[in-house]
Amino acid sequence: MALLEIRNVSRRFGDLKALDDVSLSIEAGEFFTLVGPSGCGKTTLLRIIAGFDEPDGGELLLDGRPLAGIPPEKRPVHTVFQSYALFPHLTVAQNVAFPLEMAGTGHAEIRRRLDEALGLVDLADKARQFPHELSGGQKQRVALARSLINKPRLLLLDEPLAALDAKLREQIQGELIALQREVGITFVFVTHSQQEALALSHRIAVMNKGRLEQIGAPQEIYGYPRNRFVADFIGTVNLLPVEVREVAADHLRLFAVGLGEIVGASAVDARPGERGALALRPEQIRIVARGEAQALENHFHGVVRDHLYLGDVTVYKIALDNGVVLEALLANSLPGPASFLERGEPVDVAWRLAAGVFLHD
Repeated sequence: MALLEIRNVSRRFGDLKALDDVSLSIEAGEFFTLVGPSGCGKTTLLRIIAGFDEPDGGELLLDGRPLAGIPPEKRPVHTVFQSYALFPHLTVAQNVAFPLEMAGTGHAEIRRRLDEALGLVDLADKARQFPHELSGGQKQRVALARSLINKPRLLLLDEPLAALDAKLREQIQGELIALQREVGITFVFVTHSQQEALALSHRIAVMNKGRLEQIGAPQEIYGYPRNRFVADFIGTVNLLPVEVREVAADHLRLFAVGLGEIVGASAVDARPGERGALALRPEQIRIVARGEAQALENHFHGVVRDHLYLGDVTVYKIALDNGVVLEALLANSLPGPASFLERGEPVDVAWRLAAGVFLHD
């Protein structure tokens, strides 16, 4: 039995359908992430799990027991907010111990669990300091320790890293993974950052306009998107307009206007004559000098339109003969200053059969 079951949950705000018949299950010990653009319903769903809001329809069960009517403070669920929500007049130790103080826990037990919680987030030496004396990352760790001190069944994290700079976000991401693994508590994480979702999660639910578009492991969501929205929202993707010409057991034969025949990975529900798009990730596309021998199944002429240097990689925009522009990555792995393909330089692009995923219109 799943730890948390969400069954056909709906929520309206006037004419806005924030959640539209959402159903999913979250397993014990899982790092589960809700990701999607602003307004997709992910925070509304988190608030309903926490008990800050009630659904208009459907039900939620925790450990098989309905959550309806149970107020937030009575649920074995804690929430970490983007704003940290620390008490400025209390020390780190007092902030972290606050839930146990409110529950009337004995002094000796509070001391033991406080030491354990501060040790988990590496803040034992900051116990006597006040929030204004801490960095953003330290404040976030205080909020985490306070939420973990009474060992909830579920820890809900609502955009907890959004206020941090890029370097610190990356550091805290690593700490979150290690922390979740160590404490074994189920995390339900909300973010609009695709990279964050891919880096942290056991499973991801992609949301759009109040509905679930796809649920799966990060590599499944990224490598095998179910539709155009998921392909385009998670990472960068090239979408080539194509028509299905042949459906074989191990491949699809496709046609792109102005390019000709393309072969792609097999898709069970594709039909001859159907129009759609071939989704190609930039790192799957190889750029070679015009006319260079190429063993990959798909091979087309193009011209360098532009490039963007990102340090470890360079992103190239390649205009194909039919006018479609593809993004492709080249790793800057050679020692010394990076060299670039010039704008207007003729090149060929190639990719293997399995690299492209057919998406229905």
